[in-house]
Amino acid sequence: MSETASSFDLVVIGSGPGGYVCAIKAAQLGLKVAVVEKRSTFGGTCLNIGCIPSKALLHASEMYAEAHHSFADLGIKVAPELDLPTMLGHKDKTVKANVDGVAFLFRKNKITPVTGMGRIAKAGEVEVTAEDGAKQTLRTKSIVIATGSAVAGIPGLDVPLDETTIVSSDNAIALQKVPATMIVVGGGVIGLELGSVWSRLGARVTVVEYLDKVLGPMDGEVSTQFQKILVKQGFHFKLGAKVTNIERTGAGAAVTFEPAKGGEAETLEAEVVLVATGRKPFTAGLGLEEAGVAMDRAGRVEIDAHYRTNVEGIYAIGDVVKGPMLAHKAEDEGIALAEQLAGQAGHVNYGVIPSVVYTSPEVASVGHTEEELKTKGVEYRVGKFPFTANGRGRAMLHTDGFVKFLTDAKTDRVLGVHILGHSAGDMIAEASVLMEFGGSAEDLARTCHAHPTLSEAVREAAFAAFAKPIHV
Repeated sequence: MSETASSFDLVVIGSGPGGYVCAIKAAQLGLKVAVVEKRSTFGGTCLNIGCIPSKALLHASEMYAEAHHSFADLGIKVAPELDLPTMLGHKDKTVKANVDGVAFLFRKNKITPVTGMGRIAKAGEVEVTAEDGAKQTLRTKSIVIATGSAVAGIPGLDVPLDETTIVSSDNAIALQKVPATMIVVGGGVIGLELGSVWSRLGARVTVVEYLDKVLGPMDGEVSTQFQKILVKQGFHFKLGAKVTNIERTGAGAAVTFEPAKGGEAETLEAEVVLVATGRKPFTAGLGLEEAGVAMDRAGRVEIDAHYRTNVEGIYAIGDVVKGPMLAHKAEDEGIALAEQLAGQAGHVNYGVIPSVVYTSPEVASVGHTEEELKTKGVEYRVGKFPFTANGRGRAMLHTDGFVKFLTDAKTDRVLGVHILGHSAGDMIAEASVLMEFGGSAEDLARTCHAHPTLSEAVREAAFAAFAKPIHV
């Protein structure tokens, strides 16, 4: 083993959305930056096995489903045939383009990439061990922990993941054939997105969820309507169900669950079982305990309002700290921290971080849910508009869903916006900008929107919150 040393202003451990964005911004602001990444490619879970590949499959499978079920109504006669290897190839090409893009940005911004497992030896020093055992020490003024998250599993249950029959989200994007049946354990974002992929391609999907609703933290009305749409698409649901065992069987795997509020157990079998019960901070092997970095009970790195840990010169962002595990939240934290390290005033508004479920239709949300406002005792108004009354939605055969505004009853300030519908993930940006500037529903409603567009439904829902919509 050999050992070398180099010096930097900033060393970022992890090259996911939080890490690579932090590194690029810091380099743009004049800092000498290195990034440590244990994978051979950059981008972390998001670009390699998470956000990007899953969206490639979601889009491809949605096109396949539309060819089967919608094209005829548009006057297009086709007989679609699934070519799964080519679809998976599209996914892989998409991943490569994105990870190569990050490598290019590192070169462009003169960032030093270091491949290997990073470990904080002490404040100001990161030890990197390569695959061949070679070590090098990076000396630095500041260290950023941006190592993301890993599959969490089911609390209290030892799940025998073989990543072939009983799989995590890491490998549900790489099944080599469409299973006839699939059980998805977990009715959250990951489970419903990946379940949608395989359902569209022909699998009979059953979702087993501990809570009595899908998309737990989402607005209740949106969750209820979304589940009804998924049922029409062929999904089956077992809600309020506590999983007590998962095991291999001769034909696949079996999931045993019982009613969360008590009752008789039930066992279902499927060719593939996807365990999609969330993620946990990835901190293993980083040397945090030895370095004296404080952690909370959830295994997250404790930070203050400026992303500082209790050890001077060590910071943390993204999935390893408190807050929603979202790539764009990590990116914003990376930018804010880089600005702070460069002497500027970086800031993240945690009240305006959108969430999106990339199913068909999509689900998008920003700000408070109706349940949260009720719990807080806030007086609010509701404005809604359905896509069935939207001209563009009718023309595209995308009339499922609605837009929902929640506003302060006295000031009309927007407190939350929820969209269930085609392209909801793009349309939520309008609401996010409005809320970032403290806008009202009337502000948006009096802003001219192009016709015909799906975004007119957003405007109409804003009208409904303080007056009346025009087209219903």
